[in-house]
Amino acid sequence: MNDRYDMATGRTRADVDEGLRDYMNGIYARMAGGVLITAVMAFAVGTTPALFKMLMGGPQAYLFIFAPVLVQWFGFRPERMKESQLQGAFFLISALYGISFSSIAFMATANPAMIYDVARAFFITVSMFAGLSLYGYTTKRDLSGMSQFIFMAILGVFVMGIINLFVQSSGFSILISLIAIAAFSGLTVWETQQLKQMYMANRHASSLGRMAWAGAYTLYLSFIALFMHILNLLMASNRN
Repeated sequence: MNDRYDMATGRTRADVDEGLRDYMNGIYARMAGGVLITAVMAFAVGTTPALFKMLMGGPQAYLFIFAPVLVQWFGFRPERMKESQLQGAFFLISALYGISFSSIAFMATANPAMIYDVARAFFITVSMFAGLSLYGYTTKRDLSGMSQFIFMAILGVFVMGIINLFVQSSGFSILISLIAIAAFSGLTVWETQQLKQMYMANRHASSLGRMAWAGAYTLYLSFIALFMHILNLLMASNRN
């Protein structure tokens, strides 16, 4: 029976399914909130010349480029932070990414044709992310073996990106984006399955909120990475 009682957890199967849906929907809602904050900040800063110059018009730009990583390292600890603190840290990271991405909006104001590329990249990213996450949620396959290859690919993308800072090769940049899209696509699938399994492990209710913010953050990063590399591919195809 679908409503069979689990003596180990004290919940029926229907209770578990409903709770899992609420939990995953909460993660997606939090992630969407972060993406919205990033988009609003990028637009607000990028379309306000004085503000863009103040924040991104000099060496201080590196502060906003690396600040999200610093906040993640030192200010986003789901295992020991309160849910409200994780919420604040997540939205702060989202806003900082928005400032660092304001250069996209700034360039679009000078080149309206770029707005079409940004809109296409966003639509493609949303469609891809939804399909990938749905697969990770519904598949019965154990994807745990993927993680090592995914993180190796992401590390490779990072190293190649540093190399390309000196090489400045458009062809190499396209290759990096293709590998990155494949890697973060796999990461999205794997992360979604991991989030589902963490809930199915019957974590205590007090930890579900912290788990949801941590899950929203990991999926947010995958979404942002997919968007940036898809946009890079679209812009590169226009140049060629």
